[in-house]
Amino acid sequence: MAKSFSVHLLVATLQLLHTSSQHEAGDDKQPNFIIILADDIGWGDLDANQPEKKADNTPYLDLMAEQGLTDFHSPASTCSPSRAAILTGRYGLRNGVTHNFAVNSVAGLPLSEVTLAELLQKSGYYTAMVGKWHLGHNGPYSPTNRGFDYYLGIPYSNDMGCTDTPGYNLPRCLPCDSSSPQRRLDKGCYTKVGLPLMENSSIVEQPLNLWTLSQQYTSAATRVIHNARYNTRGQPYLLYVALAHMHVPLAPPPPPPPPDAVVLTAADHTVYSSSLREMDSLIGAVKKVSDDTDQNNTLIWFTGDNGPWEQKCQYAGSVGPFVGKWQTSRGGGSAKRTTWEGGHRVPTVAYWPGKISANSTNSALLSGMDIFTTLLSLAGVTPPADRRYDGMDATDVLLHGKQTGHEFLFHPNSGAAGRFGDLQTVRRGKHKAFYITGAAESCGGGTGGQQLHNPPLIFDLEQDGAEETPLDIRTPEYQAVAEKIDQRREELLWDIATDRSVSSADYSTDKSAAPCCDSRQPVCRCQPTSRQVGALHHLCLHVREELRRSQMGVNL
Repeated sequence: MAKSFSVHLLVATLQLLHTSSQHEAGDDKQPNFIIILADDIGWGDLDANQPEKKADNTPYLDLMAEQGLTDFHSPASTCSPSRAAILTGRYGLRNGVTHNFAVNSVAGLPLSEVTLAELLQKSGYYTAMVGKWHLGHNGPYSPTNRGFDYYLGIPYSNDMGCTDTPGYNLPRCLPCDSSSPQRRLDKGCYTKVGLPLMENSSIVEQPLNLWTLSQQYTSAATRVIHNARYNTRGQPYLLYVALAHMHVPLAPPPPPPPPDAVVLTAADHTVYSSSLREMDSLIGAVKKVSDDTDQNNTLIWFTGDNGPWEQKCQYAGSVGPFVGKWQTSRGGGSAKRTTWEGGHRVPTVAYWPGKISANSTNSALLSGMDIFTTLLSLAGVTPPADRRYDGMDATDVLLHGKQTGHEFLFHPNSGAAGRFGDLQTVRRGKHKAFYITGAAESCGGGTGGQQLHNPPLIFDLEQDGAEETPLDIRTPEYQAVAEKIDQRREELLWDIATDRSVSSADYSTDKSAAPCCDSRQPVCRCQPTSRQVGALHHLCLHVREELRRSQMGVNL
């Protein structure tokens, strides 16, 4: 049975006081890994990716950018498929996760799949996760049954449940409605089930307070690093931090407006910048604790699960130059849920002092699936041989500056056009071929309809990063590229069709599957005890002080 929230805090406090010199890092130790996954973040949200804008929203990430990976892609352009591929190193057509799970989902990532956390845990790592899971929240599908020793977070997206003080969203969502708990607003605003905060398999707060979530995540993540560093077993650790940022609703400081405030308008553009800075401060706190404990033996890998949610307008991120002009001229946008560059090219930073060359960028073609293969390689762990993988070992890219990434990379449909999971877009070198095009809803409400392309549209991304003008099919360049891409696409589809390790996800739903701490209460209402609140408040004050000190030390 899971320990209570207060017991975990007590244990954490005691372990923070325990130090030992016998576990000093040595060259023969397995490295520690910190994966930080932002939600709905745009390639252009990282200041270092758009220096001409002279923004100051991500100073800690800029300092960490010892190696910026400029051609890095999420494995899919929506939440669940991307996260499943990161943790398994396999396309959704292999691992079974091709679209998002719901609040009422009875299952999740198929149990036949083996996660990165499970493999590292079996090899002696302490494994912990803080943040958004979105791969199944019931029974055997929860994080602590998929390889994580500890979990604190929301089981899915932070808009998949109501809160008493909603954050910034478009359209604006109302607070939890106690008088009509069965009501569900249009356009995705939930009033039926409170947004839960879970620790291991227990709900510790429902509905949670979005305005303190960043502090709770910071406290939990920094506590995990301290505990792992100073525990008596001297284990290496995997910490997976799946942020709520930059998914709406956004809830940055200052405090939220009163419940009767007018609908937020485009004048609130500073909300997104404030949220970016809050995210960056959280990452800065994690970096500082990591540096103070085991800097030279810890790889921090920051990336995103997909591009920005464009229809949220001023509350959505920037795709930078990857605007998908061919599509936007026909309606819709280049954003999450699409295979245009803005949907899956994400800001990515690798930080490992003494191992990764400082002040460098790398344009190797890489994917979030490569995290699985690369971390296992660095840990000296061999993945099971009974299945096929799609990620590559990027160790030479990270540590030796090699520019060799994937020869081919496939981008699956995640909801804007075609069938879920279809490998509808193919990348080879500087060329990108579309067999199906389509777009998610844009800020202005436009939606690009599905179009099939035979022969495919092919863009030269070196000359046309905005994906505006496809190559003329009559040119020798087009003919040579199309032939190679067609051949490789058919080979991969045949490989998947004959793969005996392909899994199938159960997407069935049931009302009883929704997380609920007390079904007798409207929206399943329960709150942490006063003792839990007091302990959490103490830890939050500690983290705020650490943030204040670290901010004073930033020298840009």
